[in-house]
Order: sequence, then structure tokens, then C-alpha cells
Amino acid sequence: MAPMGRPLLNRRLAAFGTTIFAEMSALAVRTGSINLGQGFPDSDGPEEVREAAVRALRDGRGNQYPPGPGIPELRTAVAEHQRRWYGLSYDPDREVLVTAGATEAIAASLLALLEPGDEVIALEPYYDSYAACIAMAGGTRVPVTLRPDTTGPHPAFRLDLDELRAAVTDRTRLILLNTPHNPTGTVLTREELAAVAELATERDLLVVTDEVYEHLVFGTAHTPLASFPGMRERTVTISSAGKTFSFTGWKVGWVTGSPALVSAVRSAKQFLTYVSSGPFQYAVAEALRLPDSYFHSLREDLLAKRELLAAGLAEAGFAVFRPSGTYFITTDIRPLGETDGFAFCRALPERCGVVAIPNAVFYDHQDQGAPFVRFAFCKRESVLEEAATRLKGLKTG
Repeated sequence: MAPMGRPLLNRRLAAFGTTIFAEMSALAVRTGSINLGQGFPDSDGPEEVREAAVRALRDGRGNQYPPGPGIPELRTAVAEHQRRWYGLSYDPDREVLVTAGATEAIAASLLALLEPGDEVIALEPYYDSYAACIAMAGGTRVPVTLRPDTTGPHPAFRLDLDELRAAVTDRTRLILLNTPHNPTGTVLTREELAAVAELATERDLLVVTDEVYEHLVFGTAHTPLASFPGMRERTVTISSAGKTFSFTGWKVGWVTGSPALVSAVRSAKQFLTYVSSGPFQYAVAEALRLPDSYFHSLREDLLAKRELLAAGLAEAGFAVFRPSGTYFITTDIRPLGETDGFAFCRALPERCGVVAIPNAVFYDHQDQGAPFVRFAFCKRESVLEEAATRLKGLKTG
């Protein structure tokens, strides 16, 4: 028992414990398994971007505290990116904020915009930091579940718009929206986003959108919610460099929004990291200006890897949900005679030397996610081929 008889950990965080990513990555190291659990690439991004960081270090740019909102070069590059890809216009001085990755951007946004007791609607399954950040802000999480639809030619997880509308109450403050969606790979359509926008404007809700996989979409397009009528002034848009440029360790993210929203988020962010990633900010500014060919090649490369791993998983006996976005594949383990994703993932390294993530950890209603398991395909093709070979043993093991 802690001094004074009270637990040391704040009760708002007591339920979360160690993240599943830390647990499964440690299991991968301990067993020498292929880690398809945590979503980080196993090779670096463009050499010219890495060299830009080295050049900034050598030139003494960013080695001391950068400006609190982020260096002007990066804020300008973010504004240019939003205009180039989506036709959205943002003032780099008043409407862009640089953060320590998207994770800090989410935390700062929720800490800034929520009062204790406010309700936050989040699509379930959700990235695990969402739940912790809502709790730290004193908010109440209201999950709306994406449900598997296997009736069409392409099985996918779908949003029930009626369920979303029914989840809004007089206590709802904001919707936390993730599209392209981790872990299911769902990309919300223009029609679905239009319905979300209509609901938000009708009920006067804020929306925080996590769009870190914006360039990782296949056969579809990403559309920011902020581009819909009435949404620019009520949407905090979040993205980052890690997923698009394969430098996840740099932790460079950003927020775009109206001056009032960005000012509010900055008020919270300044008491978290204050500033971070000085030299890397200069490199990311250059990365955002890479030609269209880079972004097209990225998608083509990941699409080939998606198909490689999806085929291997199907051959191993999984039911496979091919994602429309992100670099994760969700599978159903019931065709393998399994129903408990936690037990399956904890045993998988010993059974065939591969690590995955149980989707149930991303659910409030864990029974809804129990039979689903997520694999990452942001790895070298040789690694994915070896993983597919190892997973074939599930049929015969």
C-alpha cells in the first residue's frame, strides 16, 4: 500500500496499465518472433529527408528550443500540404501547431477542449491512447462500434450512422474521429463524412479528427472532415510525419484548425512537451514538399505488401478484412477454431514465431472484438513472406 493508504496511480489511469504494444513487442523480442504487432516500418523513409535532418543538426538549426508553435518553415509546409491535397486554406501563424507526434496532439486537444463530465463519442475499436486521454481530461467515453459486414464482395467494418446519431446526448462535447481507421482499415466515405458533419453542426459539437494515415489509402480517397460545410470552425485536424514518411521515432505531428481552436490546444500543449524534435521539424518541412510521385509510390508499395500478407493470412486459415487504408489487416480467428484473441496472440509466438495484436484491447465492449486480431504489413517483403510461411503452420500445428 502506498503512503497515506492511497494508491499512487491516479484513479483515472488505473484501468489502463501497460499498453498492449509494449507487452507484445517485449514478447517478440523474448521469443525471437517476427513483430507484426506494433505499427512501425522496419526500414527508414526517404534518404533525402534523413539527410535534411542531418543537415539541420550540423547547421545548428533546431538544436536549441524551437518556437513553441513549431518552426515557421514546418508550419508553412503544413499549410501548403493542406492546400495542395485538399484545397483547405490555413494561416501558418495562427492556424497550425506543431506537436510531439499525433499522440500529443490528441492529448492536448482533449485536455484543452473537455471539462469533467463531458461526453466524447469515439469509434470503437479505437487506438488505445484515446481512452487514456479522455480519462485524463475527465471526460466520459461513449463508444460507437464499427461492425463487421461480410455480406458484400469485400468484407469490411462499417459505421452505423443511426447508432452514431443516437449516441449524442445533451452532455456530448465532441466526436473523436479516426479515418483512415486504425485498427480496422475502414476509410469513411464522403456520404458518411457528410452525415457526421451534418450531425456536428446540428448539435453544435466539436470534432477532433485523427488523420495520420491520410496518404495510406488504397483504391479510394481520403477526405478531411474540415472540408465539409460548417466544419472548418469546429474541427481540430491532426496528422503527423511518422506514418507517411516512415520516421516514426521522430515524433513530429501537427494540428490545423481555426485560430480559436488552435489557441486552445496550444494552451494545453505548452505544458506537456512545450517543444520537441527541433532538427526533425526542418526535415519534415522538406518531406511535405516531396513530389506527388513519392506519395503514389508509397501507396503502391503498401498495396503490394497488403496483398502479400492478406494472401498469406487467408492461406493460413484466417478470415481476412482487406483494409481500404492504414497498414494494418484485421482478421477473424474463428475459422481457425479460436475465439479468444488475447489467448491466441499470447500463444502465437510459441506456435509459429509471429506476433500480432488482439483487437479486443481497442474495445469497451471486448466481446465485440474478441475474435479479431490485427497484423501490420509495413515491413519488408522478405519479412512478410517469412511471416506468411510461418503462419501456414497454424493449419497443421
